[in-house]
Amino acid sequence: MKQDIKSILKNRILVLDGAMGTMIQRHKLEEEDFRKGWFEDHESPLKGNNDLLSLTRPEIIKEIHSEYFVAGADIAETNTFSGTTIAQADYSLESAVYDINFQSAKIAREVADEFTACEPHKPRFVAGSIGPTNRTASISPDVNDPGFRGITFNELVTAYKQQTNALMDGGVDLLLVETVFDTLNAKAALYAIDEVCDDRGVKIPIMVSGTITDQSGRTLTGQTTDAFLISVAHMDLLSIGLNCALGASMMRPYLQVLDKNSPFGVSAHPNAGLPNEFGEYDETPEMMAQQIKEFLDEGLVNIIGGCCGTTPDHISAIADMVVNYSPREIEKHVGE
Repeated sequence: MKQDIKSILKNRILVLDGAMGTMIQRHKLEEEDFRKGWFEDHESPLKGNNDLLSLTRPEIIKEIHSEYFVAGADIAETNTFSGTTIAQADYSLESAVYDINFQSAKIAREVADEFTACEPHKPRFVAGSIGPTNRTASISPDVNDPGFRGITFNELVTAYKQQTNALMDGGVDLLLVETVFDTLNAKAALYAIDEVCDDRGVKIPIMVSGTITDQSGRTLTGQTTDAFLISVAHMDLLSIGLNCALGASMMRPYLQVLDKNSPFGVSAHPNAGLPNEFGEYDETPEMMAQQIKEFLDEGLVNIIGGCCGTTPDHISAIADMVVNYSPREIEKHVGE
């Protein structure tokens, strides 16, 4: 029987995979790749809707998962960052949401199981990726009507319940509520997960990862890292952490806040630096690994990986390094 991820987390640092979008871009896909066999007569353009590739080009998604596992990743994220009816409404594909999530989870599950069978001492896990959606429950999109909201809490809960059910049907080991820029959106996701687990009579480990949008140290909706932690700490989380927006060097002070105050594991998957004027990421695997070494030297993290701009080479450099370090001691600094 595969080891419980909570038990493993006490003994070693786990490695999360890197960017899905960065790897997909390498394939230079065209419109037909996003339609193949499923959406060939769909009325809206679909190019760039990467979640669809789990249906139309599953071999590409499977290959990406495999590359990250070969690089040393312990956890693969499903290709479902935009897998809600809210996000898919931009493409008029609300009806495809269940299939997107179920098939994405199934692909990652199959690859993870193949690697676990070959290396039972290093079990691989699948995290169902739950993105923030493209709407915010806390801020008005209309500057002339500050009380207006583009989405309600209940609408978010409904969408997240559908995504959660499909991911769990597909066989994920845990759920990752990630790139949180609005904690109210994240709380809707957590409420939805709680309801689904109650309905199913099961529990599933949950990771939550916020994004600090700039060097002010706040989320897009204005929360500090401390406030973000307090807002979700009522849940029994596997980990809380940060991802996206910042490179590793700029993320460090905010991880120190989580290290000091979090009763859960702490995760980080930073970008490969900040994007250049062409929107590309310039940090090499060696450069990024050297910055992450500071996290490890300070004992700040339990789970480490990469976000935008990272590749299997980045994950390999990180994985090679973490074997020499012990994980952050959960609860050690709480209350100091």
